[in-house]
Amino acid sequence: MKQSLAIVFGGQSSEHEISCMSAVNIIRCVNKERYRVILIGITREGKWVKAESAEDIASGAWRNSGKRAIILPDAEKKAVLYQREDGSYEEERLDVIFPVLHGMYGEDGTIQGIFEMARIPYVGCGVLASAVSMDKLYTKIIVNTLGIRQAAYVGVHRRELQKMEDVISRIEAKIPYPVFVKPSCAGSSKGVSKAADRKELRAALTEAARHDKKILVEETIVGREVECAVLGGKTVEASGVGEIRAAAEFYDFDAKYFNADSQTDTKPDIEARYVEEIRKDAAEIFCAVGGCGLSRVDFFLTEEGVVFNEINTLPGFTAISMYPMLWEEKGIDKETLIQKLIDTAFTREEDESTTHPLKGMGL
Repeated sequence: MKQSLAIVFGGQSSEHEISCMSAVNIIRCVNKERYRVILIGITREGKWVKAESAEDIASGAWRNSGKRAIILPDAEKKAVLYQREDGSYEEERLDVIFPVLHGMYGEDGTIQGIFEMARIPYVGCGVLASAVSMDKLYTKIIVNTLGIRQAAYVGVHRRELQKMEDVISRIEAKIPYPVFVKPSCAGSSKGVSKAADRKELRAALTEAARHDKKILVEETIVGREVECAVLGGKTVEASGVGEIRAAAEFYDFDAKYFNADSQTDTKPDIEARYVEEIRKDAAEIFCAVGGCGLSRVDFFLTEEGVVFNEINTLPGFTAISMYPMLWEEKGIDKETLIQKLIDTAFTREEDESTTHPLKGMGL
């Protein structure tokens, strides 16, 4: 008998379209002989609906679905509730959930909390790991305990911008120009700016505050942008290292997804000692945040060595996404990778004990 696999996609974040692109690729790689696939889409406005096919997701037709779909938090039901157009309801039991949601309300622990309440197995990091990894400021605080090099930073709260000049003076006292300014919890480089002076810093802080109430200001690290994929089940495995060659000055949202000149290289020319350091650091950071299932950990490779950048707990699965490409380079095709990730949903309690955050901090 087939198990029911719900794939949840879309969402209210700025990465809505990327989530849909990722979902289409995942749906096409799921073993349809083993799973009955249920598609639950969340519109930008937060409406939950049932989608019918990957083709409907690719075209955007799913957003016009008249069938509302809500995952019930009732642990006895373990089900999705559908509301038909005539107002009647039906339930469908869920065996496992694969969230394909990037950014706010999907990658930050909020929807994972619903899955936990419903006691439905799900793919990916849990509530804590998702929340602290989504928040770049808190991630940096955790990584500080590991002795892994990262960029110098200053945290700013949106309310502090009422005294903008005081904030700017505090930043200038710690970090030299140019600096990068990022919303602490936004994804795919939305709202990220580079500032070379006070005027640009003022504009960058204002822009970042449009996307989040917490802002991270970092020193500029000059180096190659490299990434490592982590797969956390009964053991934690790190892939090889890939390199991003951005078409823009930095790897912003448009450069990632819409500039054909941006390139990803899964076999870059990097010294073996740096590859092993990146792989080791990626696994250690994954464990420190209490990761489970999957993450992509990003670094810079500078003339002085490896510098941690950020961790993404629900990395993209688009045709140009580094996470599945790195595992393919290691001989794990997308179909096998998807199944491995689904398998981790059923061993979550055991897997999370392996990657408990206190273990990563030496406690």
